[in-house]
Amino acid sequence: MLTLALNVAAPIITYNALRDQGWSEFAALLASGAWPVLDSAVHVVWRRRLDEFAVVTLVFLVITAVVSLVGPHSAQALLVKDSAVTGLFGLLCLVTLLAPRPLMFYFGRKFATDGTPSSTAWWNGLWEFEGFRRTIRTMTTVWGVAYCLEAAVRIALAYVLSTDTVVTLSPVLIYGVLGALALWTAMYGKRARRKGEERAAAATG
Repeated sequence: MLTLALNVAAPIITYNALRDQGWSEFAALLASGAWPVLDSAVHVVWRRRLDEFAVVTLVFLVITAVVSLVGPHSAQALLVKDSAVTGLFGLLCLVTLLAPRPLMFYFGRKFATDGTPSSTAWWNGLWEFEGFRRTIRTMTTVWGVAYCLEAAVRIALAYVLSTDTVVTLSPVLIYGVLGALALWTAMYGKRARRKGEERAAAATG
C-alpha cells in the first residue's frame, strides 16, 4: 500500500498541486519524481541491507536522476527519458540471458527464499535441473519483452497525449504491466513446478 501511495498517488497529486501553483510542467514533473526515490530509500532502510533487488532498484533510480538532468529540459523529453528507463530494464533482462544465470534467477531467489544460507543454497541448487533453467529463462524473456514494449508505448503516448494525461496514465501502465507480469509469473511458476514434480514422480516410479 505504501509503495502504491508513493509511486502512483503521491506523484500525481504533487504534479497537479505544483501546476496549480504555477510551476512549469518540467519542474512539476521533476519534483513529483522524488516520491519513488523516497519509496526505494524506505525499503532499503527497512530491510537494513542491500540485496540484488535493492541494488538494481537504486541503480535505475540513479540512471533516472541522471537522464532527467541532462539533455533538453522539457516535460515531453522528461517523460520520454522516464519511459526509456523501464525499457532499459527490459533490455537488461534480455541481455542477462547470455549470462550464466539470467536476472530473474536472482529476483526469484529474493522472493522465493527467506534469505537464510540453507534456503539460498536450496534455490541455487535448483539450477542443476534443466526444467528449472528453462523456466527461469522463459520468465526473463517474457519480462524483458514486456518492459521493452511497455516503454515503447509510453514513449509514443508522450508524443501524442498532453503532459497532464500522461502523468496520470503512466503509473497505471507501469503497475498494470507489473501486476500482469506478477500474475503470469506466479501461474507459470506453479505450472512449471507441478510438471517438474510429475516428471520426478515418473522417474522415481
